Amino acid sequence: MIGYYFITDASLSLAGNISDVKNALLAKVKFVQYRTKHLSTKEMYTEALKLRKICRKAIFLVNDRLDIALGVDADGVHLGQDDLPYQVARKLLGEKKIIGVTVHSVKDAKEAKESGVDYLSVSPIFATNTKQDAGKPSGTALLKKIREAVSIPIVAIGGIGLSNAAEIIRTGADGLCAISAVVTKRNVRREIEKFQGLFKNTARGKIS
Repeated sequence: MIGYYFITDASLSLAGNISDVKNALLAKVKFVQYRTKHLSTKEMYTEALKLRKICRKAIFLVNDRLDIALGVDADGVHLGQDDLPYQVARKLLGEKKIIGVTVHSVKDAKEAKESGVDYLSVSPIFATNTKQDAGKPSGTALLKKIREAVSIPIVAIGGIGLSNAAEIIRTGADGLCAISAVVTKRNVRREIEKFQGLFKNTARGKIS
């Protein structure tokens, strides 16, 4: 079980990425993904290095940027459909690193699973303004189909809040991310713990 999957977003955050990640770890988050689109490579490296040092008890991934992941010795990367192909990333990172891939269809999911990815991110489940190029929301129907098609871990993302998170979990997601529902609040740890509690108290769908 992944539980709440934390992704940084400095553009939304009240306290900044460093503070947010520290609070996420206090809430016992297992996965932290560093994502930013507005910094230079040097600035990204500097911040990622700080976060890497903080995340010694959690899996630290870098979104898109394989060079940054390699530079800070991250635990792996998360790739979108338009990023570096999985096979190339695996060759450069090695077999021990974690690679996740975002998928938008059952076909994407099956191909990713067959190629050897460690986990999938299904996005966007609901409408979201957090990621401008997220695409059309799929609802839980696609999540359910992907859950039935593959057995590797699945993280749901996009438009998720406390009001619909239980539905996501019941559909069979191993993890979920709700960025704006957390980092825009003054007590990040407490908000994450609410989601973590849902994973403890909500029965998940059967995995095929």
